[in-house]
Amino acid sequence: MADLQVAPWILAIPVKRTAIAKSRLAPAYPQHRPELARAFAVDTTAAALASPLVRAVLVVTDDPLVAADVTAAGAYAVPDLPAAGLNEALLHGAAVAAAEFPDNGVAALSADLPALRPAELTAVLAACTAPRSFVVDQPGTGTTLLAAAPGVPLDPRFGVGSALAHQASGAMPIELTGIESVRRDVDTAADLAHAVQLGVGPATADVMSLVLGAATGTEGLAC
Repeated sequence: MADLQVAPWILAIPVKRTAIAKSRLAPAYPQHRPELARAFAVDTTAAALASPLVRAVLVVTDDPLVAADVTAAGAYAVPDLPAAGLNEALLHGAAVAAAEFPDNGVAALSADLPALRPAELTAVLAACTAPRSFVVDQPGTGTTLLAAAPGVPLDPRFGVGSALAHQASGAMPIELTGIESVRRDVDTAADLAHAVQLGVGPATADVMSLVLGAATGTEGLAC
């Protein structure tokens, strides 16, 4: 493990069923939207597992394909037993993490970070020295990562305006440069174009190749 004065972390990544996930991508990618959502989760999970400050990754999902993919990558698939939304899924994941790894901090990480770089995630986790810390997304209003030190409740407040909500709850913003890949979540076609510029992971790159094939007529028109 890297010689950093930070306890190792357990990451909780919530993933919706890909049949309904990433609906704002549907206009641009009607055929490939579910595949993209699945690929984002796989690439995010793989990058998180590659950070030396991450002891384990728990993926909270009821999607069997995603569960199989992330398990193959080395993560733990945790059924979304609450099935009541994002924050409830994260609370469940945090509870499982606390029970299995009581001496570790828990960080909630967005599942739609296909350009995530392990080194940038490591820098962020190393900077999470407050009881609770968070990373503001690229647009500046949302949250891509929320971390809680060992024994500190995660208290997730994801949703519209979550950056302000997390700050109001006492979490400290991580103000680092050079962490674009941690901040670049993907909700729209423009977001995905930016992520591709940063460099997406192999699963997302494979789906984008299919998209390109569709656009050039080698796979049938789909977008």
